[in-house]
Parts: sequence; C-alpha cells; structure tokens
Amino acid sequence: MFEELDPLLHSQLRLSVMSLLLSVDEADFVFLREQTGATSGNLSVQIEKLREVGYIDVNKSFRGRMPCTQCRITKKGISAFEEYARVLQSYMTAADASQIDKKNGYR
Repeated sequence: MFEELDPLLHSQLRLSVMSLLLSVDEADFVFLREQTGATSGNLSVQIEKLREVGYIDVNKSFRGRMPCTQCRITKKGISAFEEYARVLQSYMTAADASQIDKKNGYR
C-alpha cells in the first residue's frame, strides 16, 4: 500500500544536508556542519554516503593550508529528493483520508 521511502534520505542528517544544498549553488563543509549541528566526523560519513550514490558532488581542495570541502547537489540528488517528498506526501494524504474515514465511521 505504501511506497518505500528512500532509506538513504530517511536520515535526519542526510535529509538536512540535501535540503540545505537545494537552497544554494554549493556549500562548504563548515557551513553544513554549523547549519546541521552535526559533528565533523558524522557529517563526513553522511556526505560520503550521499556522494557514493551520486546525490551530491564533493570537491576537496585547499585554501592556503586549510582543507576546503565544497558540496553541490546533483540532478540525480534533486530527483531523489523530489521523489522522497512525493512519497512522503502520499503518506500524509493517506493519513488525512484515514481521519476522514474515522469521522464518517468507516473505521
């Protein structure tokens, strides 16, 4: 009855990263860490998971001696996020229909 939610996006931190990247052209690691409140280690792991499936592109470089990691959402990532939102909306629509059925005495 219910479609499966993308398990990769069904994580608060990965979903937060994707949401942030949808609103900007690209974001650096520090910005993502500050916005999500994640630890550096956890954020690194989650960024790598998103990169591995092609949802984001990651560019690592240096600014002087400081490492700089820039992330950008890909077309595949945008599509995955939109699909996730569509499926989640279908869950909410089903819940709304269930509430109507309860009011009408169908449950």
